[in-house]
Amino acid sequence: MANVKFMGNPVQTVGELPEVGKEAPYFALTKQDLSDISLHDLKGKRVILNIFPSLDTEVCAMSVRRFNNEVADLPDTVVLCVSMDLPFAAGRFCSANGIENVITASGFRSDFGKSYGVEIADGPLRGLYARGLVILDKEGKVLGTSICDEITNEPDYEYAKSLLATE
Repeated sequence: MANVKFMGNPVQTVGELPEVGKEAPYFALTKQDLSDISLHDLKGKRVILNIFPSLDTEVCAMSVRRFNNEVADLPDTVVLCVSMDLPFAAGRFCSANGIENVITASGFRSDFGKSYGVEIADGPLRGLYARGLVILDKEGKVLGTSICDEITNEPDYEYAKSLLATE
């Protein structure tokens, strides 16, 4: 369980982030077209899991836009932007913002938040995801993780890119 803050107020998450060096926990999430995307679908690619509460907040939206622009030219890399937003809302957001280089995925019918230790257990965002990053190698092993101490802060983009630069 992680202790993070939302607007300065303490909140806790359910579970722990995946352990670095270990196989990432299996997941199946829902894409905009309502099809599933799973960890197995991403084998052979390096993966950045950009995890956040909702695209309806400016910081979350900014993280998707920034990863869309900055990671597009990294070889064999997929950015999966994961939230509890419904696939329809993610589709509208991507269409309105020209998002084409990342994949949005919803955990609305998944146990992803518990498996990855990012589901918020209490406070006003209870049930949504804390802001974090999980970076995976081509075999699905965890290269690194990061959770924002304050949910309203942006993720550490440079940390994710630096892990992939040495991979």
